[in-house]
Amino acid sequence: MAPSALGMLLALLLSACSEPAVRTEAPTPAAPTAATPPTPQNQTPTPVAMATPETPPPAANVPTELATLGSGCFWCSEAVLERLDGVVAVVSGYCGGNVDRPTYEQICTGTTGHAEVVQVTFDPKRITYEHLLEYFFKLHDPTTLNRQGPDEGTQYRSAIFYHSEQQKQVAEQTITKLQPKFHNGIVTEVTAAPHFWPAEDYHQDYFTKNPDNRYCRAMIPPKLQKLGLDVFKK
Repeated sequence: MAPSALGMLLALLLSACSEPAVRTEAPTPAAPTAATPPTPQNQTPTPVAMATPETPPPAANVPTELATLGSGCFWCSEAVLERLDGVVAVVSGYCGGNVDRPTYEQICTGTTGHAEVVQVTFDPKRITYEHLLEYFFKLHDPTTLNRQGPDEGTQYRSAIFYHSEQQKQVAEQTITKLQPKFHNGIVTEVTAAPHFWPAEDYHQDYFTKNPDNRYCRAMIPPKLQKLGLDVFKK
């Protein structure tokens, strides 16, 4: 190669080496987007579903029986019988007459044929029908016809309205068993239970609601004390 040509080549190489290196720039970052606003502090977080224990099945219904009894004023009968262990409920009402839906005012005339009664729901495993009747005969005088103490009229008669043939037999056997304990003959009526009419609301739980009523004070506490029942607790 000629000296002049060699010199020119060297000059070109020196010139290339002296150029600054090309910088590869990082890609421009994307413009920042608006930040997602934070959850407000007072916002309730979505609850997480959790397994809950199964509700236990309800207890089996306890089989009960009905007894419908007339022993004079139903305020007294109710106050006594509702205190017996095994008695579930006592409702005062009217039974054995010839008028539908009788009122207390009609009953008091003695012309409807109804007796003041209580319908007792009881658990026969805790108190038998016979045991219930024994209390029934103790809480009133079953030897006075259509009268109990100061209360007189057919509406105050002693009556057992039976709900089955078995109840009828038990009632008759109980009367036979208890008759020797009375000087006079038992006049308690034993009849198949007809329709029962609940008395007005104000008659229900009358002694509990009206303990200071003069009639209640005179008649009911002595009966409860005689039978060994708590006067203040039903």
